[in-house]
Amino acid sequence: MKVDNATRMKKVIVLGATSGIALEVQQQLAQRDCELLLVARSPQRLAVLQSDLLVRGASQVLTYSADLSSIAQQAGVLDFACRVFPDFDTVLLAYGSMHDQKESEGSVPALLEELQVDFVSAAAILTLFASVLERRGTGCISAITSVAGDRGRRSNYVYGSAKGGLSLFLQGLRSRLHPAGVRVITIKPGPVQTPMTDGLPHAAHFANPRLVARDIVRSLEHRSPDVLYTPRIWRYVMAGIELIPETVFKRLPF
Repeated sequence: MKVDNATRMKKVIVLGATSGIALEVQQQLAQRDCELLLVARSPQRLAVLQSDLLVRGASQVLTYSADLSSIAQQAGVLDFACRVFPDFDTVLLAYGSMHDQKESEGSVPALLEELQVDFVSAAAILTLFASVLERRGTGCISAITSVAGDRGRRSNYVYGSAKGGLSLFLQGLRSRLHPAGVRVITIKPGPVQTPMTDGLPHAAHFANPRLVARDIVRSLEHRSPDVLYTPRIWRYVMAGIELIPETVFKRLPF
């Protein structure tokens, strides 16, 4: 019997559970009676979040403290998930960092840290979870990247290249896992009002994280589309930006 995709999201692992977008996503998942495993660095923040989500309706909330940017700690995350949350069906990667571009330009360690957090560590932990779901032949992997990864701009090309690399990785992973019946969703938000974007120019005009979270939850429920731009207008904005010739684009002051 064919199972409706919308019924499959029951047990969700959130990697980077204390990030701004993840907080909103988890509140909406709790209201849908999902069971959650939250992974983040701070055990104190996880404890507070756990209590809040249980009050909001989550049927179960488990937590695990780890620095996800550390490759050495990632096997422990997978082991814990497989032991205490073995029938998870959805993985959402929601962590990241955004250094000041000038800092990354002037400091190789800062540049490498940005690439480590936003691309290398993300690709590594998704590879671990992908192998589990591939063996099962079911499930969904999703990851938050950024529209900044669609084209390199002088103002944020280090962050953008890390997110662009992650998007390309997800595209290949989606092709690899398709025969196994595992969905892979690339989530590309435009600028969102979160603690990471506080202080940026025009931050007051960035997207409401609650609305972005709504789009993400709908995408997880229906296991589609393969690539989600949120808010939707960014699909058309970025399509236009990608059409600008490089000879013109490199002269633009952003």
